[in-house]
Amino acid sequence: MLVGQNLSKRFEGAIALEAVDFDLRSGEVHALLGENGAGKSTLINLLVGTFAPSTGSIEIQGRSHASMSPSLASELGVAAVFQEFSLPPDLTVLESLFLGREKRRGFLLDRRGMRQEAEQLLKRLAFDIDLDQQVSHLTRAQKQMVEIAKALRTSPRVLILDEPTASLTDGEAEKLFDAIAQLKRAGVGIVYVSHRMSEIRNLSDRVTVLRGGRKIGTVNTAEVSDEGLIEMMVGRPIGQLFPEISYAPGKVAVQVRGLSTVYGAVREASLVAKAGEVVGLAGLVGCGRSELCRAIFGLTSIKDGTVELFGEAVARPHPHSMLERGLCYFPPDRGAEGLALSRPVRENVTMSSLDLRSLKTGPFLDVLRERRVVREPLQELKLRPLSPESPVSSFSGGNQQKAMLARGLIKDYEVYVFDEPTVGIDVGAKSDVYQLIKRLVERGACVILSTSELPELINLSSRIYVMHQSSVVAELHGDEKSEAAVLSHYFGKPAEERRLQ
Repeated sequence: MLVGQNLSKRFEGAIALEAVDFDLRSGEVHALLGENGAGKSTLINLLVGTFAPSTGSIEIQGRSHASMSPSLASELGVAAVFQEFSLPPDLTVLESLFLGREKRRGFLLDRRGMRQEAEQLLKRLAFDIDLDQQVSHLTRAQKQMVEIAKALRTSPRVLILDEPTASLTDGEAEKLFDAIAQLKRAGVGIVYVSHRMSEIRNLSDRVTVLRGGRKIGTVNTAEVSDEGLIEMMVGRPIGQLFPEISYAPGKVAVQVRGLSTVYGAVREASLVAKAGEVVGLAGLVGCGRSELCRAIFGLTSIKDGTVELFGEAVARPHPHSMLERGLCYFPPDRGAEGLALSRPVRENVTMSSLDLRSLKTGPFLDVLRERRVVREPLQELKLRPLSPESPVSSFSGGNQQKAMLARGLIKDYEVYVFDEPTVGIDVGAKSDVYQLIKRLVERGACVILSTSELPELINLSSRIYVMHQSSVVAELHGDEKSEAAVLSHYFGKPAEERRLQ
């Protein structure tokens, strides 16, 4: 279906991809695996024509092309769903699905025909989305579904999926996997980029591993172990992914009592988080756990209930005041809310700590001091390359995440709220994030961890609160912290079966 030969790409002297060969067969899922910055995104951007290769050629269904363009790729039946969304925020879902490929009756738009086709497509994918909803009002998971549906609407012969389940729940991901199985049976070739080993294991026929812009090898998925793939990816054997954390629960750091938000995303939620422990928040996307984190930090207005920080009630939480009180929050969407992508790493790390004396000379910001101060947290998080003056946009996703997390190490915060801290990053970067959480907890900080990754919840949390339909429905600890136990509460339980403490 598709062959890339000797593909290389250089950006301003830097080699992003070097002499990579890649091929895709009809009716197969060919996974691309590698750490952030390994060259995966560069390769798929060459295949869809976002930019031209410095060397090499691309052959699609037997016809060779020195370079591609997005329009040519589309004409040849190549469609892609990228990790970073490209949906116009002011359009509706229906308008976005047909943008640039509208159905017409003469000179007029065939709105009825477009709606019927969109309804059938979403029904086939089992995606529950309002076609008249404006894109800017969709959740991240819903935007992901729209991007997938938009790509499939063109009936592609080659489909490229870049981290397609990063924002989906397990149930939503299963619907996507069913669609992938249908496409395989129809002879579609699928390039699948993911950091989730279970997905690569269950979906792919072959795996190509990239490291440092070079191809390490292509293997049949059934013939290699997870450990073997990880060793190919990172260049060394990798030990236990999840560290052993020594919990020492102390004083109550955060207590939420009967909290409800103004638009009902959270209803009568209560939880307790202590210094020296990790408290997990579990639940399907849209269950309210992200909104609860935002309400604690002051990004979502509270209608009823209270937030207490170290025994003191916070009347109206606000990000500035919560930072001053020692609570740091990391949002799930680093690009939209966590980082100023065009600014240097240095500025992104210090932007919430500009009142520190260590950054000033008198009343003025001292850039030389600032440069010295940021190096230690960036070294601790293993930022690669260690280049604080480079814009954040020039780094891989995993290193962008590290730049955002480094912000929490400039000050000694007492409470850290992580919302989806490992979304879209590779296994090596995930390990670094887990080690950071371990260090924070063992020095006595309180960590609240909201994640859709069940293994993270089970292995890192001392206790887990499960949310369903905007409310906390269970608290699990000790031997109760199993995937089966968490999943059993995902769809709610009768009140008498709930265990809340």
